[in-house]
Amino acid sequence: MKPVKIPIEDVLDLHTFRPEDIPDLLSDYFEACIEVGIYSVRVIHGKGQGILKKRVQSLLKKYPMVKSFKPAPPEAGGWGATLVELRSIPEKYSLD
Repeated sequence: MKPVKIPIEDVLDLHTFRPEDIPDLLSDYFEACIEVGIYSVRVIHGKGQGILKKRVQSLLKKYPMVKSFKPAPPEAGGWGATLVELRSIPEKYSLD
């Protein structure tokens, strides 16, 4: 299977991806965002039963490049999306 090329923007819609691809996808996407200077990303996981939302938020807690995250306001997807703030310098490169 050929890799999927997705444009690096401030919105990532997970609807078209397989659940097993989500961990690497999020990590790679956030790193690419940081490289191009995008530090606020809206991740659309959908509403459904909240399974993907819980998985995404569990993963966000583990990524050193994630500064913070919160539910999106209604005008940005509400319960079906999460707003993610990224660090400008990934923690693994930080001098702290």
